Amino acid sequence: MSVSNTQTGESLVSLPGNPLGYVAILFALVTGAIHLLLAPQVVGFSQTLAILFALNGLGFLGGIIVFLTRYWRRELYLVAALYALVTVLALFVFQGFGVEAFMRQGQLNPLAVVSKAAEALLAIVAGVLYANES
Repeated sequence: MSVSNTQTGESLVSLPGNPLGYVAILFALVTGAIHLLLAPQVVGFSQTLAILFALNGLGFLGGIIVFLTRYWRRELYLVAALYALVTVLALFVFQGFGVEAFMRQGQLNPLAVVSKAAEALLAIVAGVLYANES
């Protein structure tokens, strides 16, 4: 898959050279989709939090788009890892520090668990990709 810039002949799209790049895309896609799915549900009790959910989901999806272009640079792996870690920490800031952060109405919230696991794993994969890219 390649989209050429007709003026310079350079391809705008750049697929990952490392298989871990596809793993990173999967983790970002999972957490981005979960946040976008939950944003309308969250608006019922907090409009601000719903906006943050939507922006976070769009941030992950936007990151995928940049990752798949020639504009991606090695340093952006660190940005991706930091972004993912900040979103993990944001859960605890808004929901409390502890297992309670993953609870909803007295029961474990599987979407919170999957989302935060994907974000934590994305941070690790991005760190590995940063370390491995020369």
